[in-house]
Amino acid sequence: MSTTQSERLRELLEPLVTSQGLDLEEIAVDSVGRKRVLRVVVDSDTGADLDAIADVSRALSAKLDETDAMGDAAYDLEVGTPGAERALTEHRHYVRATDRLVKFQLTEGGELTARILRVDEDGLDVEVPGVKGRKATTRRLGFPEIDRARVQVEFNRKDKKDMKEEEEA
Repeated sequence: MSTTQSERLRELLEPLVTSQGLDLEEIAVDSVGRKRVLRVVVDSDTGADLDAIADVSRALSAKLDETDAMGDAAYDLEVGTPGAERALTEHRHYVRATDRLVKFQLTEGGELTARILRVDEDGLDVEVPGVKGRKATTRRLGFPEIDRARVQVEFNRKDKKDMKEEEEA
């Protein structure tokens, strides 16, 4: 039996989020002044658009209203997605980050910034950008080698279509 409020809320809300075609990534209850805020983070393999967020928010709100999971005190419900620079903690996060640039903190020390090319059950193949005119190289990272990983924001990234057009020109 779960003991913390977050664990009880996860047990209550996860089936509802899953029924909406989303994954429940995180639940947090924070105090902000005199109010409490219930933050729910959801995602899916194809992303969660505003309509999906609104739908799941209404469903969660109705479920919370019919139970006493949050008690009698007032609270705000915030439902959102993990954000651009999300931490990768689950296998599905790495799969969703394929083709994205990621900063890895390695268990043996040091860090590596590379693009995820492929993900399997044991680890990932990454492309390490070339430095000072050198070509990019590929490398295999096993999951045990990764201490932490976080997606990086790329402002000037060319998509595959742009790169192909440049090669043809």
